[in-house]
Amino acid sequence: MNALSYRPVRASRSEFVTVRGLRHHLMHWGDASMASAERPPLLMLHGWMDVGASFQFVVDALAHDRHVIAPDWRGFGLTDTPHTDTYWHPDYLGDLDGLLDALQTSHPAAARVDLLGHSMGANVAMLYAGLRPERLRRLVNLEGFGLPATQPSQAPDRFLTWLDELKQPAQLRGYDSVQAVAARLQKTNPLLRTDRAEWLAAHWSRRDASGVWQILGDPVHKRSHPALYQKDEAMACWQRIQAPVLWVEGDRSEIGKLWGTRYSKEEFHQRVSVVRHVEKHVLSPAGHMLHHDQPEALALLLEKFLA
Repeated sequence: MNALSYRPVRASRSEFVTVRGLRHHLMHWGDASMASAERPPLLMLHGWMDVGASFQFVVDALAHDRHVIAPDWRGFGLTDTPHTDTYWHPDYLGDLDGLLDALQTSHPAAARVDLLGHSMGANVAMLYAGLRPERLRRLVNLEGFGLPATQPSQAPDRFLTWLDELKQPAQLRGYDSVQAVAARLQKTNPLLRTDRAEWLAAHWSRRDASGVWQILGDPVHKRSHPALYQKDEAMACWQRIQAPVLWVEGDRSEIGKLWGTRYSKEEFHQRVSVVRHVEKHVLSPAGHMLHHDQPEALALLLEKFLA
């Protein structure tokens, strides 16, 4: 790290909680004394190939102190990696439910929380908000679009792809320095400032015994999933959401690069119309990692929505 690296405004602390047999890492900013029924803990769920520390820039930009908690999902960051060859989406729901049980035990004000998710974390949050509506006061969805609708005819090829991938070792490349990791982050996201990239790289990776910097993510996450995404099942969960929802996307986010003509932003907005109370915003300039690109603007939206 050089002298110009990012310097956090708000200090964090780590906590480890065992849920469903795995030791989960949680980052805390502030503590339970800051929480109340009107201002409950804010739980932030990171996306695929990310870590809870990713929210540091947004937490720093908040105008007021509050208790913020950001867990690392299973197989990411400092949370245990399960002995598995496939990650199943329902496991994230089970982990979230267990984490909230544990938090409620130690933090009475966590009977209801404000829940924020980014990307994969937001997809989990949207489902959970419909399944356990009584546990949420407010819900924030950052670019959690869901997935393209599927047809049963796609199942054979999906299963075959999965079976073939199981025969190959899952791998992630290593890097010769933390600066190289930062450069990798900026290659994926050109809007990410160098100081933030260098700070995040040190939390996104660790140096192994041979001196190589390894990404803190299980490479098994890269494997295809054998089960098809069931849009109608997701919509049935979304329809049960009771909490007001804040939707935020980046003006440079292009889901077309992922899904082509199979899924568009227009279709997502048609889907989310089943949710009763949705406030929508677009940040500019911002891509998919809008909490890195525009943390100050996002913090302003959060302060107003969560007030």
